[in-house]
Amino acid sequence: MAARARRITAEVFQVGGGSLSADADAAVYLVAFAGEAALIDSGTGRATGKILRNTAAAGIEPQQITCLLLTHCHFDHTGGAKMVRDTLAIPVVCHALDAPYVEAGDNVVTAADWYAARLDPCPVDRKLTGASEAITLGGRTITAIHIPGHSPGSVAYVTTSEGLSVVFAQDVHGPLHRSLLSNADDYQASLKRLIALEADILCEGHYGVITGKRAVEAFIRQFLDA
Repeated sequence: MAARARRITAEVFQVGGGSLSADADAAVYLVAFAGEAALIDSGTGRATGKILRNTAAAGIEPQQITCLLLTHCHFDHTGGAKMVRDTLAIPVVCHALDAPYVEAGDNVVTAADWYAARLDPCPVDRKLTGASEAITLGGRTITAIHIPGHSPGSVAYVTTSEGLSVVFAQDVHGPLHRSLLSNADDYQASLKRLIALEADILCEGHYGVITGKRAVEAFIRQFLDA
């Protein structure tokens, strides 16, 4: 199948997930500012080559990708992290609370065993801490916001493109599970935090791209406890 990318804005693309890469892959997004690009999540690693070809289809060459931003530690988002890091020689960014499971290749907390797979241990070069942290890309800012619940170190990446607020919050929908170290109270608080961002575009891990402030809020609110 020919390489392809889904355009979200002129600077944001979906380059992996489902039919774009491998069936088990969560969505993989590409952000490109002033010729410098970041990948957000890496899929399972079963179609890394296809994902990188899709970035080229979006007009971004491998040498322009300068970092891999992980939203959380789960295998469908991080299984390809080591291959991406090695292939592109770029740093991997993850919250400090999830980083140990990526670095150790923990197959339980990362849910790799749900996929009858093993997570290839991957060094995390930058460990995010605290409630928020700024990341610079092409002279622009991407803000990492800690949204624990689905996993201890889940992160939403927030930026603007074409005057629109764009939030990359993979697995807003959950699930919550003891083996994933999920926390229901944290999850509910994080959903409220996401609503407060008033995003114009939500790039989710398994439900695609939700556009429009009302639609984004409605999508998130369905997971709030009554």
